[in-house]
Amino acid sequence: MSAPVFLSDAAADARPGDVIAVTGDEARHAVTVQRRGPGEAVDVVDGAGWRARGVIAEASPDRMSVRVESVSRDDDPAVVLVQALAKGGRDEQAVEAAIELGATRIVPWAASRSIVQWRGDKAQKARAKWQSLVVTATKQSRRALVAPVDPQVSSAELARLVREAVARGERVLVLHESATTGLATLAWVGSTTPVWVVVGPEGGISDDERAALTDAGAEAVVLGPHVLRASTAGPAAMAALAVARGHWTAPGAADAATGGGLR
Repeated sequence: MSAPVFLSDAAADARPGDVIAVTGDEARHAVTVQRRGPGEAVDVVDGAGWRARGVIAEASPDRMSVRVESVSRDDDPAVVLVQALAKGGRDEQAVEAAIELGATRIVPWAASRSIVQWRGDKAQKARAKWQSLVVTATKQSRRALVAPVDPQVSSAELARLVREAVARGERVLVLHESATTGLATLAWVGSTTPVWVVVGPEGGISDDERAALTDAGAEAVVLGPHVLRASTAGPAAMAALAVARGHWTAPGAADAATGGGLR
């Protein structure tokens, strides 16, 4: 069974043999809630990709000391989820699942057909909630990278971001039921190319929005014969991409794949 993950900036500079500290809420959750104690294996991650594996040396309600045995870096391929705001918490479900499936950045999108709107103080609170979901999902899936949640963007702002991404050589996929190209049929030359997945709201992406995004260089693709909810389309695309690009490997192979950053 994989070791539980806890967040601490100390993992960024850790070396084998070091004793690093997990403090505050993370320590309280580990020691008081999960009842972790000396001798148990844990992973301490910095949220930027570095992972320090070790065992708990000392534990108290506000501090957990971990003796580091090895250090590695998770080089997750860049996958940006652009998730339209959706009602009923479906956008939150999508974000949570997408993080578990490998998303490295989240962009909230106020699409023209989004029923939910983030305005004023609500925007800050909603974004903070998404970021909290990201942290929880990151730890649940034992990842070392905490994906940032961008400020929400309008359709015009999204088109600008897409144009900039394409100019950098990144690939932007817009999920649309009327597209004629299947996501699974795409050819991948260089599986580390950053990919964006754009998901619309319950009412779908409007014709004007689709035109603006494709004019900016995005590709319209379809997942399959069925129409998926806003909560499942993004995660389904993330899973399909992971398989198509060869980023899902058997246990053991993953350790070798991420071991290039050993120090």
